[in-house]
Amino acid sequence: MKKLILLVVIFTSCSENSKQKSIDKSNIDFTTVFEKSKGLETATYEETIQYYLNLADSYNEISIREIGETDSGKPLHIVTLNINGPGSDFESLRANHRIILINNGIHPGESDGIDATMMLYRDIVQGKIEAPKSTILVTIPIYNIGGSLNRNSGTRTNQNGPKSYGFRGNARNYDLNRDFIKSDTKNAKTFAQIFHLVQPDVFIDNHVSNGADYQYTLTHLFTQHNKMGGVLGDYIHNQMMPQLEQKLEAKSWDITPYVNVFNRTPDSGFSQFMDLPRYSTGYTTLFNTLGIMVETHMLKPYKQRVEGTYELMKSMLEITEEQGARISELRQTQEKTWSAGNTYPLTWTVDTTKFSILKFRGYEGKMISSELTGAQRLKYNRSKPFIKDVAYQNYFKPSDLVTIPKAYVIPQGWHNVIELLKLNNVKLTQIEKDTTLTVESYKIDDYKTRTSAYEGHYVHYNTKVKTTEEKLRFRAGDYIVNTNQKAMRYLLETLEPSAPDSFFNWNFFDTILQQKEGFSPYVWEDKAELLLKAHPKLQIEYNVKVSYDEDFANNWFAQLDWIHKKSEHYEKAHLQYPIYRLNK
Repeated sequence: MKKLILLVVIFTSCSENSKQKSIDKSNIDFTTVFEKSKGLETATYEETIQYYLNLADSYNEISIREIGETDSGKPLHIVTLNINGPGSDFESLRANHRIILINNGIHPGESDGIDATMMLYRDIVQGKIEAPKSTILVTIPIYNIGGSLNRNSGTRTNQNGPKSYGFRGNARNYDLNRDFIKSDTKNAKTFAQIFHLVQPDVFIDNHVSNGADYQYTLTHLFTQHNKMGGVLGDYIHNQMMPQLEQKLEAKSWDITPYVNVFNRTPDSGFSQFMDLPRYSTGYTTLFNTLGIMVETHMLKPYKQRVEGTYELMKSMLEITEEQGARISELRQTQEKTWSAGNTYPLTWTVDTTKFSILKFRGYEGKMISSELTGAQRLKYNRSKPFIKDVAYQNYFKPSDLVTIPKAYVIPQGWHNVIELLKLNNVKLTQIEKDTTLTVESYKIDDYKTRTSAYEGHYVHYNTKVKTTEEKLRFRAGDYIVNTNQKAMRYLLETLEPSAPDSFFNWNFFDTILQQKEGFSPYVWEDKAELLLKAHPKLQIEYNVKVSYDEDFANNWFAQLDWIHKKSEHYEKAHLQYPIYRLNK
């Protein structure tokens, strides 16, 4: 028993540093690598984790813990700053606090947030800035550990510092900011674990932008307000975003929406970025978390970018502290926005009838002849800055709607899908005995597929389905998933095949796209003739198709295949989407 108690003590001290601190803080230098280098360098992975360990050893307000796995073989860490005392029992903290989750180093070459968050935590506990009374900060110091360890000085071709940095791809060369919904990586699976443990009110993901040249150091990419919908969509668009801009303007930091422009100048106008659920803020939105990506400008000096990120996070902390009660109220209201029987938007398009006008600070640019290639190339002239009215298309409208079912029915064999649902706190109920249910069934009617690999997949798009109602028998152990739960939006975005980031479009169900049974033409042709003679209407349908479809008329195999697909021999599983909708 004594050995068991000792092991528990050791495990507790390793997994979370929340004990009373006894280290003499005067012996530890809390100046960051960034500051020591006068804004030219960023901390390595090891230096970053050690910095937070030192902070946690020195200040009761900070605790650090390992959690989960990554593709690199190293665990992720979360660092919690609770000014009211040690510990990170999030269930009890949520009762009286708002929580901000800060994600850093998803693209480790975009390291601004890594250094800025270290300084923010230090400055709060050392009293250099006002400590929040009702807001808890949680950070993932470096999310893409594998990319951080793959340090170099050349891959960020367009970026102005730091001297060396990590690589965009993770240990398996995944772009982690395309992996949140499909969760191919251990990183993404651990993020889901962290996200549902913390359940943040506000989520900040720190990045550095590519694209156009302009005067701003800071740009913001709030989750698209129409897609977020409900009272939270209105709040993020009409209150949180303007408040952030005003706070930063008061601190002499100009900011503009993320400039979604490539290979042309932005003064002709641009649209808001649509953050699908594959992206971090698109994923967190599905659980009613207010999300923002910080996008500093790659061509600005590293020191300036880190300082801007620091001020932006500080401003978001101030807003959350000031508006905390309102944010909590709105998040509770948002959970009632949709229910079974309502329509839910799956896909979106820019609403060209609405737009905002930005007083945009840019540089003149024009197309000139390239001395290198001889082609036309874009050239900006920084000696000619301007402030112009620019149309910003930040309104979207639904282009495809679906009626929300009461529940989905998932056969137990699709364990990969079931495991992801469980990882995302989806409540599932297993059928206790074989049962016949009247369900809405989808047949995949049409889809397109990318011809080149994208993040480990050949992704489908423009997916269309045909719907029928039928009675099907389900086995004991199959799952019923009610939509009336916090994960409703996650279920709709992943299980409706026409949703852009559905599990179908991410190739989870590609086995249904291939026929498993077929025919030998020399056998089937005789049977096909008998089939047409026995079914005159089918014979007429065949004759009509031959008369108007020249390609069909000249392809004997296509004709035999068409007849086969009309027969009882055609397998029911081909193109049959294996998840069913329960409306009663």
